[in-house]
Amino acid sequence: MAENDVTAELRAIRERVRARYPQSSDAKVPLPDLMPLLHARDAALAKVASIGTVNPRPPGAVNNAIQALKRAVARTLRWFVRDQVEFNRGVMQCVESTLAALNECNRSLSLLYNQLEALERRAAPLEGQFDDIRKHWAQWRAEWERKLATNEVQFLRAVADLQGAFQHRVTLLESNFREMVAAQHRDFTGALDRSATEIQKRLWDDMARIREEYERLIHQELRVVRQRAAAAPAAAPPSPPAASRPLEPFDYLRFEDRFRGSFEQVKENQKFYLPYFQGASEVLDLGCGRGEFLALMKEAGLKARGVDSNPECVALCRAQGLDAIQADLFDFLAQLPELSLDAVFCAQVVEHLPMGALPALMTLLASRLRKGGLAVMETPNPECLAIFASHFYLDPTHVRPVPPHLLVFLLEESGFGRIEVIRRFPVEDRSLDELPAGFRTQFFGAQDYAVIARRL
Repeated sequence: MAENDVTAELRAIRERVRARYPQSSDAKVPLPDLMPLLHARDAALAKVASIGTVNPRPPGAVNNAIQALKRAVARTLRWFVRDQVEFNRGVMQCVESTLAALNECNRSLSLLYNQLEALERRAAPLEGQFDDIRKHWAQWRAEWERKLATNEVQFLRAVADLQGAFQHRVTLLESNFREMVAAQHRDFTGALDRSATEIQKRLWDDMARIREEYERLIHQELRVVRQRAAAAPAAAPPSPPAASRPLEPFDYLRFEDRFRGSFEQVKENQKFYLPYFQGASEVLDLGCGRGEFLALMKEAGLKARGVDSNPECVALCRAQGLDAIQADLFDFLAQLPELSLDAVFCAQVVEHLPMGALPALMTLLASRLRKGGLAVMETPNPECLAIFASHFYLDPTHVRPVPPHLLVFLLEESGFGRIEVIRRFPVEDRSLDELPAGFRTQFFGAQDYAVIARRL
């Protein structure tokens, strides 16, 4: 019983040793033989152990003396061989580590071989299937590449067809849109032309009807006048017509406030002319009225005086500290020395004068202005039909409108040059937007105009 236990224990120890240090004779895979390296290690260890020892000799006094001498020499040379001893021990430790690593490599190779054998045994039944897969793979790949090429061709054809259809539809939509826009433009242009023609026709019809109505009224009044003249006694002197009677006086300042505008409004509108009078020292305002222009000149630091026939207007100007004189403008200009004025301003005055007095006024202005002197005249613009329906005949002191070409002609005849006509205050009425632009500009443009001339 004891022998069997010892045998089993020896077998177990042997198996553990073989597992720990596999040999090439025991393994099925050839492993490197480490026995020569083990023997060399053992011999080196024996040499390392003998370093520093003394060779044994037979006992005796001589031997003891020799041994003592050797030990003394060894102790004396120990400092010299210490590094060599340390180096030898390090080399032996490296050899031991190398042997341990090699044994681990052999053991790992043995384990890997065993695992590979297990895998080969498990893969043996599948080897036939792998052969079939390898055999048919070339066929499968060729078929797959053929199908891929076919699908690619079909896809490209479908994309090309879709692109062509899309381009065709876009072209059709663009053509239809262009035709629709062109048709709408033609319809709009036609409707606009028809509307313009209709408006123009209505306007001319209205103007013709108004003209006929005025002519009818004029003929009727003339007929009544002739009938009354024929029915009146021959000895009785004819009574003067109502138009020739003198105008009854009325509050003209209140009239201007209501229908021309407030003092501040007129003053603001006349600021437009200030740059033309810069540098002038002797300025005369003909028909100064309430003194709007005189107040502007005073604020600008320029010397100016005014003349007006209305005593209330002159008193109002003097109350504001302005230089104003009550006189008839023709008499006042005639009393002035020749070439004594630098500039003359005359706003909303010439339409109050008889037509025969205009040439005399221009001649007087030309004689009283110095060479290069400035004349500025503002008056309602008869080119604008709107003034006849609104404010021109609202003022009973207006005699007749003065066309700009006539005023320019009279100034040129009197010796003025560098004449400029500025039209101001266009009509603002939304009902005129329906008229053609050219007609609206020609007949419903600026309500006032100003003529700016220089004495030559």
